[in-house]
Amino acid sequence: MTLSRLPATAGAGFKPEHFDAILAGPQPVGFFEIHAENYMGAGGPPHARLERLREDYALSIHGVGLSIGAMQPLDRDHLGRLKRLCERYQPESFSEHLAWSSHDGLFLNDLLPLPYTPATLARVADHVDAVQEALGCRMLLENPATYLLFEDSTIEETAFLAEIARRTGCGLLLDLNNVFVAATNHNIDPEAYLARFPVARVGEVHLSGHSQTSDEHGAPLLIDSHDTPVKDPVWRLYETLIGRTGPLATLIEWDNDVPDWPVLAAEAAAAGAVLARAAAKTAA
Repeated sequence: MTLSRLPATAGAGFKPEHFDAILAGPQPVGFFEIHAENYMGAGGPPHARLERLREDYALSIHGVGLSIGAMQPLDRDHLGRLKRLCERYQPESFSEHLAWSSHDGLFLNDLLPLPYTPATLARVADHVDAVQEALGCRMLLENPATYLLFEDSTIEETAFLAEIARRTGCGLLLDLNNVFVAATNHNIDPEAYLARFPVARVGEVHLSGHSQTSDEHGAPLLIDSHDTPVKDPVWRLYETLIGRTGPLATLIEWDNDVPDWPVLAAEAAAAGAVLARAAAKTAA
């Protein structure tokens, strides 16, 4: 089973306000990605738009509410809704986050970090197995943007992700903005992190913007805000990655302060240019 059936092209997160502009003519994207939780209703305009979009483009479904890292079992009702959504649209890829967002029935509307320990690894692997069994397909697991580290972590993040993938057979979603944000916040080298990442397991790449503030000591603190163009250091990480792997399905994420479609399309075209150069080099 392949890691992902998405085309090795640029894609974009779909926003309803862009629908008419997207249909107006050819676009520099090969796929669109949606957040699963926005389409768990039975019908209405969201599904009408998505059904039309699905006629012309590959589809990636990205979950934000499974809480794969939580201590409690997965929410079977939520997983059932996700299964029905995937059966309806037959996406080329499904992905979720290495994070937790619920506890004792309370949904926290955030993607929270978890300690990297053998016990956590076993629990996450069990949850990934349960998701893949329910959906009948291989999923991708995304590396997180983090703002703190746990003293009881005993496994390095890239090794943790590699072992999850080995145990479950899942693929990985490599979010390069998350890499840069976390590396800056924890004062580590993002290039060194990328060099250790199990890129053979990567089925999709995410690129997005971030914002900067300061912590209580005045040190830079980056926030994975998805509200700006992709920053230059993240583009450089992307060039390094694609130079190493060749073309990979690459999504531009822009979820807050969403611009008009031409701005987002230009970001996708920039990613597409990197992919085209890599493809040409491979073919030479």
